[in-house]
Amino acid sequence: MLKGKNIVLGVTGGIACYKACELASMLVKQHADVQVIMTENATKFVTPITFEQLTGNKALTDTFDRNFVHSVEHISVADKADMVIIAPATANIIAKLAHGIADDMLTTTVLACRCPKAIAPSMNTAMLENPVTQDNIETLRHYGWEIIEPDSGRLACGAVGKGKLPAPERLLEAVLHTAAHEKDMTGKKVLVTAGPTREALDPVRYLTNHSTGKMGYAIAKAASRRGAEVVLVSGKTDLPAPAYVKVVDITSAQDMYDAVIAEAGNSDIIIKAAAVADYRPSTVADNKIKKTDGDMSIPLERTTDILKTLGENKKEGQFLCGFSMETENMIENSKAKLSKKNLDMIAANNVKVEGAGFGVDTNILTLITAEYQKELPMMSKDQAADALLDEIIAKI
Repeated sequence: MLKGKNIVLGVTGGIACYKACELASMLVKQHADVQVIMTENATKFVTPITFEQLTGNKALTDTFDRNFVHSVEHISVADKADMVIIAPATANIIAKLAHGIADDMLTTTVLACRCPKAIAPSMNTAMLENPVTQDNIETLRHYGWEIIEPDSGRLACGAVGKGKLPAPERLLEAVLHTAAHEKDMTGKKVLVTAGPTREALDPVRYLTNHSTGKMGYAIAKAASRRGAEVVLVSGKTDLPAPAYVKVVDITSAQDMYDAVIAEAGNSDIIIKAAAVADYRPSTVADNKIKKTDGDMSIPLERTTDILKTLGENKKEGQFLCGFSMETENMIENSKAKLSKKNLDMIAANNVKVEGAGFGVDTNILTLITAEYQKELPMMSKDQAADALLDEIIAKI
């Protein structure tokens, strides 16, 4: 996702330096060109050689190092940078950057950078909560820095409180959100539904389906990385809540209906990727489906068709995309849904095909509109999400 991107990773002198090693490795796996710049104190915790082995680039530590191809090194690095992230960031580096002090390789480089910048404070709780540190953090925020809030827990000093450097996965997400994609959806409000719904039969059992939410979550993250304001209405999943996305947790189909209707009027694009349970318990005695494991019967009724309701009430200029998961006659059934529910696009897949459907990390989508259909090859759900958004953007 970061191919062709130059990421400057600033590392300062804290015990959490070891997490910066993992972050550097993750960035390289995303095909970024990673330039690590270390403060002198950081080299007391992790050697520059470690980062050089991970990134394939010399770790910079000394403004006056003569062992390089002739250029003004800190300016050269700053000019190429697509993003700067400093993790961990000590109280000292935060204070320097907040007040424009440039007295080492890291601060002189960052002061010359015009690209987006993020910083992850990591320190003792008392140091973090000191009003001076808080003022410095707010100053950086004022100047456009993204502040990656520290976690709470047991710190290296033995204290328990806020100040832990977040996990490398969270730091990586900050980089992906900022640098992975052109912001071609800025100003758009996107509503995405994901995951299954659950319809309680009694205090123990419920009706549901095999949806894991992976496709919907991938779409929400992709839209957010492209600059959109994203609301994700999600059934119960095992997935972590995406950063930079407003998540509305729901349980039942009625919960999802209510949440979607509440957000739909403010949305420019609605993508319904959730797999809503088709039935719920009914109070009408004639609506009965016989259980196969005994003589007990349960009155059931159909849940509200959220997508059809959205299609019937679609506002001017709003783009509505649904998902169609079929086991046979995929194209014919999907085209019928496209027309019947007044959709602009439907993303269809055959859940019987290996590599598509529920519970896997890949998908095979066929995108269908009134004008054309486009079959996508098997790809990761993250890639499929971007491909879907590419098609939507081309039509709006």
